[in-house]
Amino acid sequence: MAAVGSLLLGVLAVALVIELATDRFPAGLVIVFFLALSAGLVGLGLIGGGWVRLASFCGAGLAFGFTFGVLIESGWNLVQAGIVVVALAGAFGLAREAFSVRVPLPDAAPPERPVLFFNPKSGGGKAEQLNLAEEARSRGFRTVELTKGADLAQLVRAEVDAGADGLAMAGGDGSQAIVAEIASEHDLPYACIPAGTRNHFALDLGVDREDCVGALDAFVEAGERRVDLAEVNGRVFVNNVSLGIYAEAVQKDEYREAKIKTLLDTVPQVLGPDAEVPELDWTSPSGKKHHSGAAILVSNNKYRLGKAVGSGTRPKIDDGQLGIAVLADPVAAGQRLKSFQKPWRDWSAAEFEVGASEQVAAGIDGEAAMIEPPLEFKIRPGVLRVRIARQHPGASPSAAIPDGFFPEIVALVRIALGRPPADGPVVNHHLQEGAR
Repeated sequence: MAAVGSLLLGVLAVALVIELATDRFPAGLVIVFFLALSAGLVGLGLIGGGWVRLASFCGAGLAFGFTFGVLIESGWNLVQAGIVVVALAGAFGLAREAFSVRVPLPDAAPPERPVLFFNPKSGGGKAEQLNLAEEARSRGFRTVELTKGADLAQLVRAEVDAGADGLAMAGGDGSQAIVAEIASEHDLPYACIPAGTRNHFALDLGVDREDCVGALDAFVEAGERRVDLAEVNGRVFVNNVSLGIYAEAVQKDEYREAKIKTLLDTVPQVLGPDAEVPELDWTSPSGKKHHSGAAILVSNNKYRLGKAVGSGTRPKIDDGQLGIAVLADPVAAGQRLKSFQKPWRDWSAAEFEVGASEQVAAGIDGEAAMIEPPLEFKIRPGVLRVRIARQHPGASPSAAIPDGFFPEIVALVRIALGRPPADGPVVNHHLQEGAR
């Protein structure tokens, strides 16, 4: 039903747009032109600062205003335009639901002495609000609360030395990385409890982020899968390391209080003509040397980027490869946009190195850090035994989404007809073997 609804809403939106571009010619082309102009001015405003930013944003606002004027003048009203927006949003939302999967992971015996480490302040105090410690103890967990100034790694190693045979973490992804690394070193089962703010690792593992308490059943009645971890200069991360714009922003004290403003103020420092950050040296898959300080994202498995459905998630987390995405410099980006290509390049590799002339600001799983160059990234394939509660999906929300717009449409049609999607990465090889 979700696939049928997505296709119907998509057809409705496309039909309305075609009607605008043809029956109201040339108004439709004018709208497309001014929308593109608005996007270009917004990009210029982000890169520039001071009066350049102000003028660019004002110009973008005027272009958007003119677009609405043309819509009304050409016979469309805002209600009709809103129908297109709502139809497209509904089509994307239903498509995501249609591609959702639930993977039957192989059974795993519960540990005899599981330990839950929890940060009571993480995620706006989610652990306290849900009485997570009490829920864990009722399931046979020993609980360890993180207090201000406590060394999480020391606490975890002490519990392992005392006989812990299962490690669970309720907190942000930076804390998840610490516990996951120690679990992998001792080949102990690990459970990700989504008590942080965004819980990206839980999402891509297939843990229901809305069921924090239910995630504790990972050490009661659950399945197991092995996933990868990644490292930079020996420090483990579960999601990604960002260099450039975001990394520079998170170093600033004001970022926690005003994230968007700080990010906007950081863009000219990184991309503008008076950029103040060190150049980053890296090599593309073709062997060509590059110098850029714009933005580099190195992730534990590759992200799905720039897609209408499932963007920002990782279809696989046991592929044995790093995901590398590099934002082109403004000039190169402009050249690519003219040729209708994406303004970034992305690929996978087992290793990646970034050089610089001085310390490099980095955001490691969202936490600020300064790293001595060279930055050596490596993947650790299949080192982490993850337990996932039976009632949770067990796979990323994008695991079943084919790569490419037309393959997505074909897959939606097959689902609407009651057939499985053809060829798409429904579940990865290791999950399929486990399901058997």
